[in-house]
Amino acid sequence: MRHTLPIAPQFYVTAPQPCPYLANRIERKLFTGLQGDQANLLNSALSKQGFRRSQNVLYRPSCADCSACMSARIRVADFQPSRTQRRTLNRNIDLKRNANPPWATEDQYELFRRYLDSRHSEGGMTDMDIFEFAAMIEETPVKSHVIEYSRRDGGENDLTAVCLTDVLDDGVSLVYSFFDPDQSRRSLGTYVILDHIEIARQMGRPYVYLGYWVPSSAKMAYKAKFSPLEIFKGGRWQDIGDPNSHDSAMHPLSTEPVAEQVAKLTLPDIMAPFD
Repeated sequence: MRHTLPIAPQFYVTAPQPCPYLANRIERKLFTGLQGDQANLLNSALSKQGFRRSQNVLYRPSCADCSACMSARIRVADFQPSRTQRRTLNRNIDLKRNANPPWATEDQYELFRRYLDSRHSEGGMTDMDIFEFAAMIEETPVKSHVIEYSRRDGGENDLTAVCLTDVLDDGVSLVYSFFDPDQSRRSLGTYVILDHIEIARQMGRPYVYLGYWVPSSAKMAYKAKFSPLEIFKGGRWQDIGDPNSHDSAMHPLSTEPVAEQVAKLTLPDIMAPFD
């Protein structure tokens, strides 16, 4: 029987481009590709070190003089919903959840377009067509699901919210979610996160990964409302504490050289002998 040697991940840095979170700043990302039989292991290992997945790429901010972006995750065992979050759960008690393979549909794309046009009309995804949308959903080399939410008494196409979700060895990661912008009373973005906390609890996974939290970024403020929230800061996970105690000031020496960053990464033993 012929075997293929595992390929050690290679890391690269993107060209500088405008930051999507903070005005008048330039972002740069450290990234590596996901491929082969070890993709799930690598996704889990690097998610624990502040990386996020986009299709078949894992990336982490590596800006030259800014370290404002911090990966965030909810500690499931200690989470207790606030009064407002309990009301959100009650308002959405009529929704049902379906976990599907990562396959794009026209109904998803129609909801996605309405969500973008209403919430992110000037964002980088505005021009995404149905083929690019399908690639975002389907080009995944790791264990992923499309979690769909619809009304229990609704019709066949009564799609209300969608989340592309990765399954990690220590939790679930919300890769991208979108929802019906005309149902603002439901607080669907909050509900999707609350339901993923329940999904992680049912799976016995300790964390729900939310992506990046950025101090002073209004669009990221909602993440700090899910307590206890941990952030990946200074090379380790720590409780966020008072969100106002973190700043987004630029510090010229805040980011280590890329070679040092890569050298400090803990990778799965993908070069281990095989049968």
